[in-house]
Amino acid sequence: MSQIHPTAIVDSRARIGAGVSIGAYTIVDGDVEIGDNTSIGHHCVVTGHTKIGSDNRIYHFVSIGEANQDKKYRGEPTRLVIGDGNTIREFCSLNRGTVQDQGVTKVGNDNWLMAYVHVAHDCIVGNHTTIANCTQLAGHVRVGDWATLGGFTGVHQFVKIGAHVMCGVSSVVLMDVPPYVTCGGNPLAAVGVNSEGLKRRGYTQDQISNIKRAYKTLYRSGLTFAEAKAALLAEPSPEVAVLSSFLNESTRGIVR
Repeated sequence: MSQIHPTAIVDSRARIGAGVSIGAYTIVDGDVEIGDNTSIGHHCVVTGHTKIGSDNRIYHFVSIGEANQDKKYRGEPTRLVIGDGNTIREFCSLNRGTVQDQGVTKVGNDNWLMAYVHVAHDCIVGNHTTIANCTQLAGHVRVGDWATLGGFTGVHQFVKIGAHVMCGVSSVVLMDVPPYVTCGGNPLAAVGVNSEGLKRRGYTQDQISNIKRAYKTLYRSGLTFAEAKAALLAEPSPEVAVLSSFLNESTRGIVR
């Protein structure tokens, strides 16, 4: 049975799963769907065409599914979709998408969004990411699985951040960051491979060695970007193929 605080306002059209908890003074509008065993804290607003999966922990004063902050937005019925098992801490804001993109903002599964994180319109956040306090994702940003963004990171619109990336505190990310890369500093620069993170996720020493060689090809060989991409295409390992695929899809250039 769901537990809805008597001061919460939940539209009768909202679809509320089993075991859902909704805190005091929280508002849930009619086009919202909330999956089983999700908890929502006090003083939250959940609005728009928003779907929240199961087993999420959403803390107090969070804004979910509000209209995007795009001046072109004219009230189109765009969406926000949040997966399962996420933790969303205090004062986060997640906006729904725009018709100029796919019309949906997506957050995957098992992510950890710390306090004051902003996920703007049309962002796609993968699974198992850690996005630290006060990090701001502008519109149309892509964040790959297992990426970690340090506190106060700012990500420019349309930037892609690859899987297993580690961005240092206060990073200003204006270009794409390839998978596996650790980056930091101001201006932002690649400083190595996220080896420790890869070990924690079960990558073998051989796989990590393949990634390190690919990193040297991309960043330390003196090759142009086009030459490095061509060289990496000749590498047979699946982990390097992930890197090559990302480089081929990059539209903003990469942090180098």
